[in-house]
Amino acid sequence: MAKLKQTKKYYFSVEGETEQWYFKWLQSLINETPESVFKVSFDCPVQKNPLKRAKSIVVTGKTDIYHISDYESDEEIHVRQFKETMDNMKQAKDLGKQINYKFGYSNLTFDLWIVLHKSNCNGSLAHRRLYLSHINSAYGENFENMDEYKHENNFKRMLSQLTLQNVKDAVNRAKQIMKRNAENGYVLQEYKGYRYYKENPSLAVWEVIERVLVECELV
Repeated sequence: MAKLKQTKKYYFSVEGETEQWYFKWLQSLINETPESVFKVSFDCPVQKNPLKRAKSIVVTGKTDIYHISDYESDEEIHVRQFKETMDNMKQAKDLGKQINYKFGYSNLTFDLWIVLHKSNCNGSLAHRRLYLSHINSAYGENFENMDEYKHENNFKRMLSQLTLQNVKDAVNRAKQIMKRNAENGYVLQEYKGYRYYKENPSLAVWEVIERVLVECELV
């Protein structure tokens, strides 16, 4: 009889349904992979405010939570929202609950991470809607707008194309983006203990994905 696998639990807060659908899909993919040494459980409610998430969660020991967020543009309103997110993560760490909030940002948006599963996306984009052409090209789709792409049936159909190797490829492409940013001399911004690039493309969402894959001995 096959040995039952232990389950490792990971905590997130995500800002939209596409992010939630992605992590639930990844959870299923890993749990269906015989080579994984663990089952995984992703606790990933849609909650834009990390402080509210931290206040509502019950933990018994030191716990990492990853907040999945977008740096949508250099416009004042988006920069302010981005910094407010980091303010809330810092406050969440100071609640005394042994919560350590980590930042899985994407610049410009989570759509960059989705593209990287299938292809490189190295050029800077002027607006987040411009990811649509990269998505259509990478996935062989013909979506007319971002709402159509983010429709639940369409998004989940795209995810069904992907394999564990695509996830590993996305991690590697993301790491190359960040390496190139450093080589280009871009300044790694720091705010409330969190680091990020103002330039796009840049992202840190891959860090928690890599951690999960490593801990499951899938890389």
